[in-house]
Amino acid sequence: MKTSDNELSQLLRLPSFTSFWIARLFTISGYQMLCVAIGWHLYSITGSALDLGMVGLVQFLPRVLFALMAGEVADRFDRRRVAAVSQFLQGVCALGLVASVWLPDHARLMIYSASFLVGVARTFEFPATQAMLPRVVSSSLLPAAIALSSSAVQIATIAAPALGGFMFVLGTVTVYSMTAALYLVACFLMSRVQFLPQEGAPPLPRATGWASLLGGIHFIRSKPAVLGAISLDLFAVLLGGATALLPIYAKDILHTGPWGLGILRAAPAVGALAMGAWLTHRPIRNRVGKTMFSAVAVFGLSTIVFGVSTSLPLSFVALVALGASDMISMVIRGSFVQLETPDEMRGRVSAVNSLFIGASNQLGEFESGVVAAALGPVLSVVTGGVGTLIVVGLWMKWFPQLAEQDKMPGT
Repeated sequence: MKTSDNELSQLLRLPSFTSFWIARLFTISGYQMLCVAIGWHLYSITGSALDLGMVGLVQFLPRVLFALMAGEVADRFDRRRVAAVSQFLQGVCALGLVASVWLPDHARLMIYSASFLVGVARTFEFPATQAMLPRVVSSSLLPAAIALSSSAVQIATIAAPALGGFMFVLGTVTVYSMTAALYLVACFLMSRVQFLPQEGAPPLPRATGWASLLGGIHFIRSKPAVLGAISLDLFAVLLGGATALLPIYAKDILHTGPWGLGILRAAPAVGALAMGAWLTHRPIRNRVGKTMFSAVAVFGLSTIVFGVSTSLPLSFVALVALGASDMISMVIRGSFVQLETPDEMRGRVSAVNSLFIGASNQLGEFESGVVAAALGPVLSVVTGGVGTLIVVGLWMKWFPQLAEQDKMPGT
């Protein structure tokens, strides 16, 4: 059996995976910088917190409207072109925002319009890129590839906002232009990715119309283990949304300033990045089901520790553990779902998964805010962590096939 270090070296020697990884790094970096630029630009011209909140809603709305269509497109057309076109559109939006700086009377409308189009592009990009990776690397390398790809996301999440903020010294136009350049380079690299020859039996004849559009939902419902993996993440994140309350914890509980809030916001990404690096070298091969459930349980426990902490160092450690455990769960879940899904269905299944992820993140923040308003932030976070532990116990009982899964499908 090859060692995990050999797996890493194999991945790094694959030109297509390298192109894919850098494209993901540039795309996420571009999006993070764009969010910083839009937030600062919009607030500087309107001074409205409501306008800032509306940007998030405008970007999330396309996921609700177009997620199923995006999955259908990813399964019907060349996924590399779908991803590249999506990245190109985001680059064009960034260039359009350069014009908004020169047209201040129309800037607010242009920012909302660009934000909506970016949301549309990201909705179509996600299932295409998620479904690509099993065609870029072999099934034996997929867990390590997903961990390494996820590390690109965490690197961008940590570094890109700071870079975007620093570049504001050179002006808003510079930030938007740099963002556009990142997207356009990502588009070029994604178009250079080559797929491996498809293995196994040829795909079955495709359904048409609504049967095809809803194919991802029907497939997930027909596979209890896949349904269990995706829904576990939905409810765990929905209940354990501690990060939405970080400003309250930083100001009122930990009694720190904006610098402390920045540290707390970076902590989950730091944990996820470190764990992603570890999983790239040491992919999980056995007891994958129990390991995933254990990771979600640690996520819940970390949420509880953060909830009761009144110490900034302890809170930081709890959030690092939260991010690391979430990375374990994400890599196992992502590998399992991709390997369990036929290639001709991966786009639609990934689209449904993206809708679940978006709903859990957005509704999780809403749930945390509502409970915090009613019971206070500490009880909100602690009850969310306890709820996550209850979900783990219930899902192990309701989805025994997933809990008893030893190895990844096809490995």
